[in-house]
Amino acid sequence: MKFYADRPLRFFLQFLSDTLALAWIAGWVWAAVSLHETLSGLARPGELMEDAGGGLSAHMGEAAERAGEIPLIGDTLSEPFTSVGTSGEALSEAGQRFQETVADLALVVALLTAVIPLLFVLATWLPLRARWVVRAGGARRLRAMSPEARGELLALRALGSVPPGRLLKIHSDPVGAWRTGDARTIARLADLELRRLGLRP
Repeated sequence: MKFYADRPLRFFLQFLSDTLALAWIAGWVWAAVSLHETLSGLARPGELMEDAGGGLSAHMGEAAERAGEIPLIGDTLSEPFTSVGTSGEALSEAGQRFQETVADLALVVALLTAVIPLLFVLATWLPLRARWVVRAGGARRLRAMSPEARGELLALRALGSVPPGRLLKIHSDPVGAWRTGDARTIARLADLELRRLGLRP
């Protein structure tokens, strides 16, 4: 499998595009992680609410328990403390829900920040690179064939992929020349295909 062209200019452009694509991906992943950390920090008020509610509930529970130990009026005295303790539990639960909401929001926003640019790269850069790797690999495998067969197949590939304007510069009827086995035209077409891929003969 061949990942880069032989010719310097094509090699440089491919290497540059790969570097930019990887930098693009790394940059957006870093941005997503940073954004997740920033948004997660917004859950701090929820933590304070949970701690405050838990502390209030615990202290009011202890106060209600002590008030309940007072003879005759203990039950009556403990009711307000119990009520405030219940409010503390509600405050603690609200703090927990707030933290969960912020965590979900941070995760979703971070994923969208990373995934959308990644999909853009996968839909543009990756198909082009993969197509070149497949075509260049196929052209290299033709080296195992005889020079004549290899030249004819490369010429045929050129007929199917090179714009007609470039083909007509080689021959006024490139398809006819290929069919009749015009060696000079076939060689030029094969060379055109290799140049198009950035490969050396």
